[in-house]
Amino acid sequence: MPQVVVDVVLKPEISDPQGQAVLGALGRLGHDSIRSVRQGKHFVLEVDGTPDEAELKQIAETLLANPVIEDVELHLPTD
Repeated sequence: MPQVVVDVVLKPEISDPQGQAVLGALGRLGHDSIRSVRQGKHFVLEVDGTPDEAELKQIAETLLANPVIEDVELHLPTD
């Protein structure tokens, strides 16, 4: 059964307080080489048949993400 991965992250111009909190914790733990953290959501969808990219994009942008403040990246299976 094909799996489609949808990654959702805040747009770069949107403040990411969770990412900033993680970045601060990493610095306190001595991981000074990390310069930026963006927090997001990761969805794995199992689909019947061949994935329909247009349908999956619509699902991602209307249900899984808020397109006003979040970017969506689809990862379709390769044959």
